[in-house]
Amino acid sequence: MTVSINGTTGITTPTYGGSVSAEYIIPVTGFKNRIINGAMVIDQRNAGALINPAIANYTVDRWQYYQSQTSKGSIGQNAGAITPPTGFTNYLGFTSSSAYSITATDQFFIRQKIEGFNISDLGWGTVNAKTVTLSFWVYSSLTGTFGGALQNSASNRNYPFTYTISSANTWEQKTVTIAGDTTGTWLTTNGNGISLVFSLGTGSTYSATAGAWSSSAFLTSATGATSVVGTNGATFYITGVQLEVGDTATSFDNRSIGQELSLCQRYFEKLNGIVYGSYIGSFGASYSTWFFSTEKRTAPTMNFVGTTGTAQNVSTQSADVFATSTYPRIGAGTTASSEL
Repeated sequence: MTVSINGTTGITTPTYGGSVSAEYIIPVTGFKNRIINGAMVIDQRNAGALINPAIANYTVDRWQYYQSQTSKGSIGQNAGAITPPTGFTNYLGFTSSSAYSITATDQFFIRQKIEGFNISDLGWGTVNAKTVTLSFWVYSSLTGTFGGALQNSASNRNYPFTYTISSANTWEQKTVTIAGDTTGTWLTTNGNGISLVFSLGTGSTYSATAGAWSSSAFLTSATGATSVVGTNGATFYITGVQLEVGDTATSFDNRSIGQELSLCQRYFEKLNGIVYGSYIGSFGASYSTWFFSTEKRTAPTMNFVGTTGTAQNVSTQSADVFATSTYPRIGAGTTASSEL
């Protein structure tokens, strides 16, 4: 029997001359969304705890918070304990802790770096560059024009964009359509393909006119955008972030929790138990090996916790601990990071 996949109706069987009846349709889910953890459901590092990083730290998986000045706000999964928009269970929440006046070189933002393999079909940097549409749900105590940007890995091709929050303390869905960049260098391997930035406050050095590609360095917002860190106690919450090919925003690509976790673990994984090895006296040594749940983007940086022995042979698939006189083990809380 010949089987073909139809993204709208499910599976059809030409051998029998038509579509399978509704009760036999198997939903076909792909990866139209180039954002990983866009619904903010995975938080391996912090387990929902708020953080106030010195400069830059990861919050929920794949999302990094950056601030050029310290102690200007806190951020975390479901901060503020509000109800997410319909269809979502989590969000990423930022709260300003000062009325800070932005200087020209200041930057405060939330960012995700998208691996080049995951945007290789966009054709950016060529005459065949594809249009993409960004969509997301946002909630803020402030109203007005807010900003963000798309960047290449060198940050010398940037697209500042704006969106308007009309009502305070209300979830609103926003869409931004962006014509693909026909110039510049866009990585299509395991490096940083595209950075997506949501500004929380950006100085004039790193702001430019919205709606056009620019070769200015490291633009993270549009000129005149609202500064969240400029109001003490101001909030900014976001979820349902999707970046897809085309000029229309479609429904959010809900992947299973297992799929989403696996995608996140390509870049960061936390060991929740203990991996023990065996010491065999006649050989004088032994290994304890942690096989990663999924292959890492690159050989990861390891942070060993409660580990007995010496780390060796870290690859994209596993990490060893070698011991000559004790039982080797890799302790709970050990992490492997290959973030972009």
